[in-house]
Amino acid sequence: MNTATNLNELAANRCFGGWQKRFSHTSSVLNCEMTFSVYVPPDAANGTTVPVVYWLSGLTCTDENFVSKAGAQRIASELGIMLVIPDTSPRGDDVPDADDEAYDLGLGAGFYINATQAPWAKHYRMYDYIVDELPNVIQQHFNVHDKAAIAGHSMGGHGALMIALSNVKRFSSVSAFSPIVNPMDCPWGQKAFSHYLGDDKSEWQQYDSCELMREQGKFLQIPMLIDQGLADDFYTTQKLAKPLEDVALATSYPAEFRYHGGYDHSYFFISSFIEDHLRFHAKHLAEYV
Repeated sequence: MNTATNLNELAANRCFGGWQKRFSHTSSVLNCEMTFSVYVPPDAANGTTVPVVYWLSGLTCTDENFVSKAGAQRIASELGIMLVIPDTSPRGDDVPDADDEAYDLGLGAGFYINATQAPWAKHYRMYDYIVDELPNVIQQHFNVHDKAAIAGHSMGGHGALMIALSNVKRFSSVSAFSPIVNPMDCPWGQKAFSHYLGDDKSEWQQYDSCELMREQGKFLQIPMLIDQGLADDFYTTQKLAKPLEDVALATSYPAEFRYHGGYDHSYFFISSFIEDHLRFHAKHLAEYV
């Protein structure tokens, strides 16, 4: 039996007939106090059971970036979807950070994996937090369906894709903007994985979407939508999106990849296409609701 988790409501704002809320709670998985945001659509506020889309944000972000910049609440209200937006890493005075205050390691850069190396292993277990602890908290405190969808941006796109490919029966669909898809072979991923997981690259494979799709894509599949801006400064340097499309083509994986001229890595890109992503998830969530 799951122990009930107490929530501390930090903010509540009326929004498109529903509520944009922010909470904190003590995480037993991450051994620290965590914050997350929730958009509660009007249907949920009135007691109806609703589906959930989890959104995972990218490097340097907190749960507040998506809330204030993506413009997702209007369409979530229309579709009757709850949005759950966790932080990107553990936080707190006792939580280790990069010695050089680098933006791509430590606070704000949890990479949604379970660290095994000191000093990270005690707190940096974002995989377990996203897959198990946070959904249990949401189930305890909100009237939601068991089946959910998951989406994310950049590092969060990596997290969404990797978690969905590892838990295909847990999610109805997955989508991503500008995702890190092959962290074993890009600078951001190699830096994070070597610190969090050590030098044995066989330990990295379980968190690499290209490896996961290559290994199981012909047998275990989940509906997938990926958008990539072609003016993204990181598209080539971090090998975003395209390596996974290559694997999808090789394995006949039915994922949709869309490339957009002129769009960069920012939330201007996300806000331009977030409606497409939420409608994509609503379509697949409807099969279970």
